[in-house]
Amino acid sequence: MRRRGLLAALAAPALAQAQPAWPSRPIRLLIPFPPGGTTDILGRYLAPPLSAAFGQNVVVENRTGGNGAVAIVEMTRAAPDGHTICMSISTLITQALLTKQPYDPIADVTPILHLANVGNIVVVNPALPIRSLADLVAYAKANPGRLSYGSPGIGSSVHLSGELFSQAAGIQMVHVPYRGGGPALADLVAGNIQLMFGNASSTLPFVRGGSVRPLAVTSASRQVYAPDLPTIAESGYPGFAVVEWYAMIGPAGMPASVTERINREIMAIVGTPEGRAKLLDLGAEVVGGTPAEFGAFLRADLTRTEALIRGANIKAE
Repeated sequence: MRRRGLLAALAAPALAQAQPAWPSRPIRLLIPFPPGGTTDILGRYLAPPLSAAFGQNVVVENRTGGNGAVAIVEMTRAAPDGHTICMSISTLITQALLTKQPYDPIADVTPILHLANVGNIVVVNPALPIRSLADLVAYAKANPGRLSYGSPGIGSSVHLSGELFSQAAGIQMVHVPYRGGGPALADLVAGNIQLMFGNASSTLPFVRGGSVRPLAVTSASRQVYAPDLPTIAESGYPGFAVVEWYAMIGPAGMPASVTERINREIMAIVGTPEGRAKLLDLGAEVVGGTPAEFGAFLRADLTRTEALIRGANIKAE
């Protein structure tokens, strides 16, 4: 018995040496959407300070397509050693519910951090004679099917906001899915589409620059970044509230020590007053919490979103 214990004690240092330090090479940060959208903005904001904290480059890679699914699939197939992570949004759940995907949003994912929630801003091309939600509804009813709204893709919070508002207001609008929020906003400014329920992070610069006209926010309460904008709920549609969540995830089976390290380092960036102010300027409200808490949130969000999609009869187009 004593000999066995001695052997185990002697073997322990060797086992510790056998486990390579993390990270041992550059870390790939997959972004599911093109440059210019909220996910890309947040990912590129985090990459430099994370590179400094980890002592290895965090390399941002835009893997677009399938409304985020292409990046998620690539991530789930990567080695679960912490060298491939992904900035994800709510479409992790909605794409799995609306379309057949080769991943399970719970079983194939290691939850790392619920980074932030971002509301949407209802914006229109300023050439339209629309200055309020009431104007929007009146215009849509007078011109059924002639208003088109863009989104980063089917199942995004931008898409869900548009569908839910159309049903609540009793109007017809045409949904035009893009490969990201950036291209959709560019088409809105160009007048190729008429409106968007755009993510605040990517839409605020256009609002501040005057190239789009804001009407309301989709969140449950007014937002600090635009306190004069009413909510849809207070504009005659009580109970209306839609936000997009942003998070860091990895492939299933990541070591807890690595997951917790990434969680801590990101919160060290965004959890400070300066970090929170930076994200708030982007229209994002920091959430935080542990990997376990984010895992519980994902399971609850799957149940909630499934009920929402079924109740609103939203289908893949």
